[in-house]
Amino acid sequence: MNKILQFAVIAGVAFSTSSCCTIFKGSRESIRVVSNPPGATVEVDGIERGITPLDVSLKKGFSGQTVVLKKDGFDTRSFRPETAFDAVSVLNLFFWPGFIIDAATGSMMKYDLKSYELKLTKPESTVQVLPKK
Repeated sequence: MNKILQFAVIAGVAFSTSSCCTIFKGSRESIRVVSNPPGATVEVDGIERGITPLDVSLKKGFSGQTVVLKKDGFDTRSFRPETAFDAVSVLNLFFWPGFIIDAATGSMMKYDLKSYELKLTKPESTVQVLPKK
């Protein structure tokens, strides 16, 4: 009987302090990054992740991580994916400690768009025009 009571207490604590979004959806989300032209290097918060087109896993939070695209001969592009409130976290109103966990881990947010396509542009040339004599 003592083991059953211990199990029930542990299960009750684990269940009441768990968070819906963290358990069901995790604290990371994948987005697709495509560049035109393809073949750009993708960096997330300064760490190289691969070459476009690329599915990249980002940490969820109240503000998106910074994604930078670099390609020789083209201007560097950067963006922060927009985040939005994930309605699944409303279930935590029944288990308020889970709401706190989801807020602390950023799991209560989700990325608004799942795919981003960025056009890379060539830098404007700085041609100096000399006056005629």
